Amino acid sequence: MSSSYIPISLEQLALSVLFILINIVLSLGLRLGLARTLVIASVRMVVQLLLIGYVLNWLFTLSHPVPIIVLAMVMTTIAGISSVNRTSRRFAGIYWRSLLSVFISSFLITNLTTFGIIQVQPWYDPQYFIPLLGMVLGNTLTGISLGLDRFMESLVNQRQKIETLLALGATRWEATHEEVQAAVRTGMIPMINSMMVMGIVSLPGMMTGQILAGASPLDAVRYQIIIIFAIASATALGTLGVVLLAWLSLLNSSHQICLDRLIKQDIY
Repeated sequence: MSSSYIPISLEQLALSVLFILINIVLSLGLRLGLARTLVIASVRMVVQLLLIGYVLNWLFTLSHPVPIIVLAMVMTTIAGISSVNRTSRRFAGIYWRSLLSVFISSFLITNLTTFGIIQVQPWYDPQYFIPLLGMVLGNTLTGISLGLDRFMESLVNQRQKIETLLALGATRWEATHEEVQAAVRTGMIPMINSMMVMGIVSLPGMMTGQILAGASPLDAVRYQIIIIFAIASATALGTLGVVLLAWLSLLNSSHQICLDRLIKQDIY
């Protein structure tokens, strides 16, 4: 196994643009209306990746935790906001509840992984901490967004059933625990689907990257297993946390459902 990798030149990088041009041509030819979105998404992706590449290159030369923690906080804040932006309903305080859930689940699991399992020294080593946090955040964001959206939609769609149960003497938990369970299950679906076919249908990006960089496939697999378990755990914690916080906001201590606090939002 080679311990080196083939570097990518700017010319080779430019050639890869042809792949996205194929999608744009298809969209224009079939009138799918995706050309503009594809261009914007591609430019955003390239700019964001180049920016984080330069930032990480700079961080790797440092040996102080403060700039690494600042970058981690920025990443977490953006993840918390983004997870709410894809929900079709909102209520007052939904953003800080999302931020709290993302922060606790992601930092807890990432630190347990780097410091407790991989035993990185120092714990804030950006070579390990930032990529792991990024993977955890990306998946937790999706779980929170799906779970939160499903929970609020379920409360609206099942309003009559919930109000009937509450009128018959059920507590707020007894009347809505099925909606809570369904929301957490929905948030976990992408993660579970991915785990079901991993290694047979798909090879995860981190494992593929390590192999391309010259790492042993078996070493890459060990890392990938740890990361997937960490991501699944953070996704479950984050989704459960934000759904419970939403539950506390939309069902008061007098066992009443408060759907008047929900506001319908347009999603762009």
